[in-house]
Amino acid sequence: MGMTEDDLSTILIVEDDDATRTFLADNLTADGYDLLVADCASTGLSLIERKFPDLALVDVGLPDGSGFDLLRRVRSADGVASRMNPDMPLMLISGRATELDRVRGFDRGADDYVCKPFSYPELRGRIAALLRRADHRPSHGRLRAGALEVDPPSREVRLHGERVALSQKEFALLRALVADPTRVFTKDELLRTIWGYRSRGSTRTLDSHACRLRSKLGAHGDRYVVNVWGVGYRLLDAPSAAAAALDERLVA
Repeated sequence: MGMTEDDLSTILIVEDDDATRTFLADNLTADGYDLLVADCASTGLSLIERKFPDLALVDVGLPDGSGFDLLRRVRSADGVASRMNPDMPLMLISGRATELDRVRGFDRGADDYVCKPFSYPELRGRIAALLRRADHRPSHGRLRAGALEVDPPSREVRLHGERVALSQKEFALLRALVADPTRVFTKDELLRTIWGYRSRGSTRTLDSHACRLRSKLGAHGDRYVVNVWGVGYRLLDAPSAAAAALDERLVA
């Protein structure tokens, strides 16, 4: 088999049956994929948050919950404060083969549903199809605004090529702003999206985090994280700079 883009993909298998998990891992590895394996939902979620797989194969019946629970957790991730990509391709595998079971899987956001026993060549083809389809989805990959680069999956931030250390909430704030550098985000929506506040009240947490983030990104004299008085925050100030950053912004 020749090397393709799919061969570089990382696949997570969440399966509590040792024989099935080993069979899938051995064959997918032989087909050129990088493999992560888990025997329960909690370990699977941890790997999704730390290792950023390109696709997950998840058994519906797991010892500490169900594949539906894992699917719900992934799809409900906000993609900002969470380390999980809510659009990650996810295939359910189950011995439950009724039409109702399959419909429930798709209703909960599964990209595919494979019934046991399955044909490995067919499963391999479905995996390749999901990965090709994922290449055309809006990416949660690297974003750039001028000299600032933000990589959401790894939570790495670089400014003029130098790494910038941010706290979890500082990163979440920057990730929200860099997603649309020409837009002013209101304080209410930032507090709701990042901190889960239903109303602003008298909290100063957003302003304090924005101040620290502005300071860290201003070490070389750059002006990011602009306070729009009485409204909220945006990433860049001057319209010309914002337009240039938007032109330079890329998804890798």
